[in-house]
Order: sequence, then C-alpha cells, then structure tokens
Amino acid sequence: MMKSVTAVMAAAGVLLGTGCAMIPTRTPDPEALRAERVQFIESMPVTRPAEDFDWSHNAIIRGSRDEPVIALMFTGGSWGDGTMLILDELAERGIKGAFYFTGEFLANPEFRPALDRMVEEGHLVGPHGHAHLLYAPWEDRSQTLVTREEFVEDLRRNIEDVVALGIPREEVVWWVPPYEWYNEQIVEWSLEEGMRLHNYSPGTLSHADYTTADAANYRDSDTIFDSIIEFEQREEDGLNGFLLFTHVGASPARPDPFHYRMPELLDYLEEQGYRFVRVDELLEGAPLLPN
Repeated sequence: MMKSVTAVMAAAGVLLGTGCAMIPTRTPDPEALRAERVQFIESMPVTRPAEDFDWSHNAIIRGSRDEPVIALMFTGGSWGDGTMLILDELAERGIKGAFYFTGEFLANPEFRPALDRMVEEGHLVGPHGHAHLLYAPWEDRSQTLVTREEFVEDLRRNIEDVVALGIPREEVVWWVPPYEWYNEQIVEWSLEEGMRLHNYSPGTLSHADYTTADAANYRDSDTIFDSIIEFEQREEDGLNGFLLFTHVGASPARPDPFHYRMPELLDYLEEQGYRFVRVDELLEGAPLLPN
C-alpha cells in the first residue's frame, strides 16, 4: 500500500503548518564548527618565517618591514561617528581596511548602513569581543581575568553576529581583542577556536584617539597626528609593515575627533610612497605562532 503524502513528509522530517510545509532548521554543532575552523587555520599555507613579523605575547603586531606597505585597522564599540567619513576616504583612494566590532556596535541599527557598506566594498570585518571583556589586569598581563568558558561564549557570539552580516564563516579568521589587551593564554584559546589574533603596531599615539578632554590620558588630535609623522620620519624602516590603528568614533566628550584628520594623514602617507593593503594580505603566509 502506498504511504500517504503526510506520512512521507513526516518521515522526511517536514513539519506541516497552516497551508504550507516547513523544514525545521538544524542548529549546527558548535564543537563541529570549532573543529572545522581549527582545521582551516591550520591548513593556511606558511610561506614566510616568523622572523619576518613582529610579535608580542604570541600575536603578530607588525608585518614585514621589507616594503613600504601599511594595513589600516579600526575598532568600534559604543561610538561610530567617524565611520562614514573613514569609508568615504578609503573608497576615494581604493583602500581596503580592517574593521573589528563589539556586539554593541553590531547590534546598533544606526550603524547597519555602514556595516553593509563595508561588506559591499570589500573591507575585512571581524570580531572585537561581544561584551568587550577585559582579559588581563593592566598591571599584570600574565594573569587571565576570564574563564575559558566565558571567553569562548563571548567570542562565538561575536563571530555569529559578524557572520550574520553576510560574511562567509571561512572569511572570519582574524580578530582584535577588547581593549587591544591580551596575553599568551588568550592567543592559545583563540587558536583553539580557529581564530587568529593580531594587534596594532606600537610606537605612535594613534590608539589614544578615544581619549576625552577630562581624562588624565587625553591626547589631542594634533599630538596624535604628529606622533605618527615623527615616528615615520625617525625610524629606519618608517611605517613599513605597520598595522596602523584608530577607532571609528569617539565619545562626544572628545572635542577634536581624530577621524577628521584621516584625509590629511592618508595624503601624507601616500606622498611618502606607502601602499595600503588589507590586514589579511599584510599577514598572509605567517605561521600561527612565533615558534
């Protein structure tokens, strides 16, 4: 005897609704996804020795100094007032940047047009920690303030939000930790999640563009700008291989947002002969660890 259509559909796992059939979605196994991610990063070709890169606490902080090449990297959390201006400048010059965001930024509908534009224009978009947790004490970096479970839950949620922008999961490889602060333990846990952590290149005050006038660590935009130019002129290798970091926005309490200096900064760097590449291109071929 032939089975009824209903029986066949039920056997196939199809749920019948009101006038329509719905195939239930299966929740991917997190451990299976993790294993796939780990396999993917472990299969990435290593074509350059660790010595070609600068490392700190087992994470890359600068690319090869062989050529005048810079990668621009940005993070965002509560503020994003400079995002569109930055994107306009990059688009005008044909530059692809790397943008890393917290859960707060990704969930803010005000920033969705900018996020969609980043994806459409070919920028790298990655995680910056869902809840922007502090992983290690400022005074003792060797300690870890979060458990592995807390770290994994937070990072995976952040990754899911990035993928929800329409970015293929296999393209979400690089990320920047909250506060740009981490230790060897965090790098190890990152690799165990199939993610590669990098940080910005030290030596300038570009990272201080979030500071506000009422703070003891405040640095105005002239001071920040001059620190970049002075470093470039002073150092033998200039900004070769530099991961140049700024934020996409700052608190309204900052009187002089640095993103308004971005056109002038890019003009100067282009005049010096620097070429701009995405972070993943700058770091292509690097081993997972320095040794």
